[in-house]
This record gives sequence, C-alpha cells and structure tokens, in this order.
Amino acid sequence: MTAPILYSFRRCPYAMRARMALAVSGRPVRLREILLRDKPDEMLAASAKGTVPVLQLEDGTVIDESLDVMRWALDHFDPEYWLPNDAATLEKMSALIAENDGPFKHHLDRYKYSTRYEGAEKEAHRAEGERFLRKLEARLQGSRFLFGEARSLADIAIFPFVRQFRIADPAWFDAQDWSRLREWLSALIDAPLFQDAMKKYDLWKETHKEFAFP
Repeated sequence: MTAPILYSFRRCPYAMRARMALAVSGRPVRLREILLRDKPDEMLAASAKGTVPVLQLEDGTVIDESLDVMRWALDHFDPEYWLPNDAATLEKMSALIAENDGPFKHHLDRYKYSTRYEGAEKEAHRAEGERFLRKLEARLQGSRFLFGEARSLADIAIFPFVRQFRIADPAWFDAQDWSRLREWLSALIDAPLFQDAMKKYDLWKETHKEFAFP
C-alpha cells in the first residue's frame, strides 16, 4: 500500500479529531498505532515533538499538528462541508477552536490530572473549564451543532476534549444544567464516524503491522 503514514494513539483527543477528518474525507493513510509512553524511534525521527498525530507524506513532508492534518484531509474531499465557505464563519470557528485548544485544554489537564501538576486545585480548574462549557451550551440553544444544524470542523475539533472533561467526573457533568451540551456530546460520540475512528488496532512497535485507514 502506497499512502502517507499516520502515527496515532487511540485515546488522544488530538489524534481522534484527525482520524475523524481523514475518515470523512476518505483520504487513505497507513495507520501506525502507538503508545505515548513508548514512542517508536521512527515517529520521533519524523517529528521530535513526540506528540500525535504525525502524518508523514510520501515525499517526506511531515504534518504534526492535528488541525493541519484535518485541513489536509478536508482539502482533498469535504463531503459534509465541515469547512465553511465564508471567511467570517471560518474566523469564528477558528477562534472557538483556539479557546478550546488553549485555556480550556489547560484547565482540563489540571482538572482531570490534578495530581500531575504541582499546586493544581482540581475544583478551581473545573470551575474555569466550566466557563467554556457554558459558552458552548449558549451557542447550542439555537441549533443542533455549534455552527448550525450539521456538524462542522468546530464540532469535531472540540468535542473530544469535552468528552475528556466529562470522563473526569461523569456524575457531576451529567448533573449540570446544560442539556443541549449533553445532547450534542452524545450525538457526536454515538455517531458511526466516531465509533469507526475509535476502532482498536495492534501496536505498530510490537507487530510492525500497518492498517489501511479509513
């Protein structure tokens, strides 16, 4: 099989959103499943960052930012029109994703993994993360998804991180008064696209088995 190589880790939210964009676009890659605690030398040689996803094209070009992988896939084929046609909407989407990837991710990490960060106060970081979630709830009052009645780049880029926030304390999350946010999250998790993207694969470092994806 001749196709780009994708280094991925099933449970990483950055890798999740990249796999979903590749899946919806149908852009074929050779998936190499890895563990972040035991990274293969070949991946580190391609990208010294040591994070996933890492997409290595046939000409040796490396794309190692998840949003760039998403756009690379969608530029090939975007059947659901995840990328908006107008610049104003794209700018709003980009700003919301940046807030997710920046402040919200900062508080998510210190909420879910508070013991890993010196001085992190779990409840304080939960409260800060909650601000972003209530912003999403407000956006969802008028539509099923963040930018209308169909899922878009913003939904797919953001929901894996909201999923992680819920996993940290499902009972607390489900008790909050954000019914539209819960519906949105459940719809994206239950979607066949996400279920297919979360399929388990053998570790490449152990087996050297690549898998055609999607």
